[in-house]
Order: sequence, then C-alpha cells, then structure tokens
Amino acid sequence: MMKDLIPYLPIVLGVIALITLLCAGYVKSPPDQAYIISGIKKNGRILIGRAGLKVPFFERLDKLYLGQMTVDIKTEQSVPTNDFINVNVDAVAKVRISANPEGIKLAAKNFLNMRPERIAAELQDSLQGNMREIIGTLSLKDINTDRDSFSDQVMMKAAKDMDKLGIEILSCNIQNVTDENGLIRDLGADNTSLIKKNAAIAKAQADRDVAIAKAQADKAANDARVEADTVIAQRQNELAIRQAELKVSADTKKAEADAAYEIQRQEQQKSIQTATVNAEIARAERDAELKKQNVEVTKQMLDAEIRTRADAELYRQKQVAEADLFRRQKEAEAQRYEREQNAQAQKIAAEAARFAKEQEAEGIRAVGEAEASAIRAKAVAEAEGIDKKAEAMRKYGEAAVIEMVMNALPEIAKNVAEPLSKVDKITMYGEGNSAKLISDIVGSTTQITEGFASGMGLDIKTLLIGALGGKLATQPVIVENTKDEN
Repeated sequence: MMKDLIPYLPIVLGVIALITLLCAGYVKSPPDQAYIISGIKKNGRILIGRAGLKVPFFERLDKLYLGQMTVDIKTEQSVPTNDFINVNVDAVAKVRISANPEGIKLAAKNFLNMRPERIAAELQDSLQGNMREIIGTLSLKDINTDRDSFSDQVMMKAAKDMDKLGIEILSCNIQNVTDENGLIRDLGADNTSLIKKNAAIAKAQADRDVAIAKAQADKAANDARVEADTVIAQRQNELAIRQAELKVSADTKKAEADAAYEIQRQEQQKSIQTATVNAEIARAERDAELKKQNVEVTKQMLDAEIRTRADAELYRQKQVAEADLFRRQKEAEAQRYEREQNAQAQKIAAEAARFAKEQEAEGIRAVGEAEASAIRAKAVAEAEGIDKKAEAMRKYGEAAVIEMVMNALPEIAKNVAEPLSKVDKITMYGEGNSAKLISDIVGSTTQITEGFASGMGLDIKTLLIGALGGKLATQPVIVENTKDEN
C-alpha cells in the first residue's frame, strides 16, 4: 500500500507546499490603508480594502495610511503683515493622502510605513511656511474680517506643495489671531466709534435726502403745473390766433379794398404781439418759480450741512470736556494722596522726636541715679572708716554732730546735682515731671544722709528736731501786723 503511494508523494508534498505558500502570501488591506506589494514587477501592486497574494521571499509588503490627519499650524514667531504689524496665527488643517494611484505613488516615496502622527509632523513645516507667506500679503484688518478668504488662500498656496507629496488638503480653519501690541482690541474700539460716527452721518444724510427728495417732488409738481398752465396758455393763444385768422378771412372776403387789407394786417400784428407778450409773461413766471424752488433746495441743503457740522463739533467738544474733567480728577486725587502722605510722615517724625527726648531724659535720670549711688557707697565706706571715731564724737555732744551733718549736706547736694549741670536742655512730657526730678534729687540726698547716719549709729532726724525745738523755745515770738493799710 505504501509502495503504491510513493509515486504520488511528491505531488502531495507539492500541493501542501503550494497551500502553505498561498497561506503565507495572502494579505487583505483595510479601507483606510494601502498595501503596496513590490519585488517581481517593475510597478508594484496597490491594494485598498481588498485581498491579494504576494510571493514569499520574492515580494515585500509595505503599508501607507490613507485616513484623515490633523496638522496644527502655528506661527512660532510673530509674522509681519503687509501693513507691518506683527501677528501670531493659530490654525488647523485636515489632510490625507490622495486616493488615486499617482498620489499613492508620490506619498509612498515620502511616507511609506509611517504612523499618522509622523506624517502630520512632516507636513507641519511646509504648511507653516505657506501660511507665513499668505500673512505677509494681507493686512491685519483683512486677516480678522475675512478669515474664510485667508484660509482659502492658505489652502490654495499649500495645495501646490502638497500635490508634489501626494497629499490632499481637505480643510484649513483659522482658530485664533493675536498681535503683540493689542492693535486688534484697539481696532474694535475704533470700529465702535466709527460705527457710531457713520450712523450719525447716515442719519444726517438720510434727513438731507428726504428734504432733497421732498423739494424735488415739490419742484416736479410745480414744473408739471407750470407746464400745464403753459400748454393751456398756448392753446388759448392758438385758439385766439385761429379765431383772429378766421375773422381776418371773413373780413378779407368782405373787404375788397385796401382799407380792409390794412385792417387785416393790423389785426394780425396785434395778435402776434399779444401772443408774444403772453408767452414772455408765462416764461417769466416759470423762471421765477424755478428760482424760488432752487433757493429753497439750496437753503435745505445748507441747513442739513450746517446741522451735521454743528453736531460733529458738539460731540468733539463733549469728548474734550470729558477728557479734561478726567485729567483734573486724577490730578486732585494725586495731590490729596501726596498731602496725606506728608501729614503721615510729619506725624511719624514728631513721634520719633518725642521718643528720642524721652530716651534722653531717661538716660540723664539713670546717670544721676548711678552717680548718686556711687556717692552713697563712698559715704558709707567713709562712715565705716570713721566708725572708730564715733565714740569720740559723741563726747562733743549732739551739737557737734548736728554741725558736722549740716556742713556736709551742701556738698552732698552739689555732688548729686552735678550731672544735671552738664545737660544743655531737658524736654519733659506730661504733667508733674519737674516735681519728680526735684523729688529724685532730694531722695538721693536723703539716702546718702541716712546711710551716713546708719554707719555712725545716729538718728539725725531726731537730733535735728531736738536742736530746732530747743532754739525755738529760747527765742522770743515776734508777731507782725499783716493787715493791709488802705
């Protein structure tokens, strides 16, 4: 059995190999991609949304994205317009690779096997350059007021470069336009003022046109009336002439002599003169009416023009007055703020001076107390040094002690007050400070004398009171009459 199948084994293997090759070479492209099979033939095969076969090892498969791609177009630096204003423009373009074979071949040379993001990045520089060129040909007003035309020009300019790459531009939208100096915002303010101005001018012109139209209508009506009157007069004149002619004819037939002919001639001249005079009167009346209408129209036109100028001048004066009022208000606010700052500075300076004077007085008092303490310590030390002499001085009695203390008091007071003699000026704040200064000096003197007394073991106050009491008891009392003599 196996021997019978051996001759067919190569065929089976060949069929299996063929099936394997077919399976390996079977490809199917989605609708948004183009599969390009190249290798054997000079021109490769393009598969879009259909299946195909490639020969393994002899042909290769490449992919090209055909879907829509978004490209951000931004001017990285300011671009000057044709009126020399630097602007920045932000736009978005929708592109895709052309679906025709020629476009796919061109795109395959540049974007084969690239992701959509990479393709958009490759196209960005070219589209930015095209947009910068278009910006240089337009004014700032044209870019802002007619963005559709701006985007169409960018698409037309870029289409030439994109066709060389096999790219089709679907749309281009201008999203934002800015400038460095805020001129777009200023143009909006200018346009608002211009619209108001144009509206006022349009209203004045409309009023003027209504007046002119009314005057023209009145003139036309008057012309028609004058013309009708003229036609009537002419008809009447013709009728009179005809009647005169008939009369002349009748007279001519009746008159066969020269007298009748002369009468006929005179009647004809009279008729001609009458018609001429009537025609001149009608023409003069019509000219007078026309002149009257022209004067009225001219008056109305001048009235409308003068009113327009007066309104414009009133608006200008109002704007100038408002600007001057705003300037004076700002100057008054600045002056008031400056006065407040000066007053605050003067208040701070006064408080600083007062604090400095207080510190100076406090330093002087501290120096006095320190020197008084030093004198008191010296007196205590001297008192201790002469402690051994106290017993001897007691022998001299209380009178000697009192005399010694009274002799020392002026020197002690002098030493306590000496620091104050070195001060040129003392400024005191508040009430009672001068009394406090004197109290400090007396207190320092009292402390020194008390220290001296404690060192000697004597009660100086008791001794002084006893001595003064004895002297007062021995002296006679003198009573003076203090009553005022009137």
